[in-house]
Amino acid sequence: MSRPTIHDVARVAGVSLSTVDRVLNGRVGVREGTQLRVAEAMRTLGYERNVAAANLSRRRQYRLRFFLPSGSNSFMRGLEDRVRERMAVAGRDSTVIEVTTVPPFDAPALAAELRGLCADAVDGVAIVATDATAIRVAVQDLRARGIAVVTLVSDLPSSERQHFVGIDNVQAGRTAASLLGRFCRWRPGRIALVAGSMLVRDHVERRLGFEQVLRAEFPDQAIGATIEGLDDQDIVEERLRTILAEDPGITGIYSFGAGNRGVARAVSGLSPDRRPAVVVHELTHYSRDALLDGVFDAVIHQDDAREVDVAIRTLRALADGESPDGAAERIGVEVFLRDNLP
Repeated sequence: MSRPTIHDVARVAGVSLSTVDRVLNGRVGVREGTQLRVAEAMRTLGYERNVAAANLSRRRQYRLRFFLPSGSNSFMRGLEDRVRERMAVAGRDSTVIEVTTVPPFDAPALAAELRGLCADAVDGVAIVATDATAIRVAVQDLRARGIAVVTLVSDLPSSERQHFVGIDNVQAGRTAASLLGRFCRWRPGRIALVAGSMLVRDHVERRLGFEQVLRAEFPDQAIGATIEGLDDQDIVEERLRTILAEDPGITGIYSFGAGNRGVARAVSGLSPDRRPAVVVHELTHYSRDALLDGVFDAVIHQDDAREVDVAIRTLRALADGESPDGAAERIGVEVFLRDNLP
């Protein structure tokens, strides 16, 4: 038996082919009662839309934009590299990808970029979100104009964004606490925390997960000083050196932002008997070297290439009015030690 076609849907619903096309593609100008008749005809016939064929027939292009933080954050620069690699081959899938960088943690700058987008020029955006009202309002405006929105790496769950692409950051923080608690066992002391900024959701969630496990399972370790290094290696080095000089009881460091080169320099300046255990985020050239040198003990990582691919697939699905498969597109938390480096 042949599959039902758009002609069959039009016949059963008693409407024209152009009306069915408008309903399928979410265009305006179709009465609600007509939309319901078309939907009922599709259910009766068991009609399944072939999105790829529909896009090919009308030469559809997906126009996607990534908004990433600028600066020296090695992970973000790697993420940008992955986006640009996809830009070079995206045309094969009828997709045009652009990337825009904005100052890190600068909510007004990001909001201004989002407000300046034209709905006729973009179908979907992926943003590394700063947790701020201005960003929520900008996302709400994008959705009202029919632009799909996903958050990338750092979420904005109270906004109208449609999907988050990234690791479970509470889980990542809990993993870091479990590692450091074991690394520092039998050495009561304090764990120093190094954040980029507590204005981004991923850093807030990582600290939350870390505190949950450390307080519940490792009472010999307390939360020590917390610094915000703004993902700047020089700021991180200066502030961490000060803390380490003032508090000889620091047994561990959890860095859940960027600036890990600053962490490595601050720790390397200590005598071996005073060096704390160190867990950081993101496997870059620098954190890899620090692992091999024994300066870092573990690195918690997320697959940036997979995140970019999932963001692209998700935005394309949302642009077609489909729901992304969250379970299939999950980004896992990876842990690397010196012994299992890829």
